[in-house]
Amino acid sequence: MIAQKTKYALKALMVLADEKAEAGAPKRFLEHILLGLKRAGLIGSRRGRNGGYERIKDPARVSLAEVLRLIDGPLAPLPCLSRRAYQRCDDCTDEETCRVRAVFEGFYAAYILMIESLTLADLQKDATPIRSFPLPEPPAGE
Repeated sequence: MIAQKTKYALKALMVLADEKAEAGAPKRFLEHILLGLKRAGLIGSRRGRNGGYERIKDPARVSLAEVLRLIDGPLAPLPCLSRRAYQRCDDCTDEETCRVRAVFEGFYAAYILMIESLTLADLQKDATPIRSFPLPEPPAGE
């Protein structure tokens, strides 16, 4: 799941991208997030009377996967599937025959292709979900 901190980071980037809305995050928390985004080179800052944060990277070049990894860390559901933070699972004896890994590997491959193709510019367009297949109804009680 995307953490609240990541949602605030995406909202802050959208605010800087379209300069229309407010992120709605607590000020100190947002400042912490913005400093991380600045260190990563996604935004810049200016001091002084008209100072503040500004977007320095084109929204079409800011991958949502890049922001998610920056704020939440690795995207993989299992450490053995991570391309950038790979670690062998402590309880695994053979990755090739691990059924848990096999199940998650398929959906993770589809997820990573989708999330890496989306950019901040896609978030700016509208709130219409991007769907290429119908989503199943959630089980009762969820």
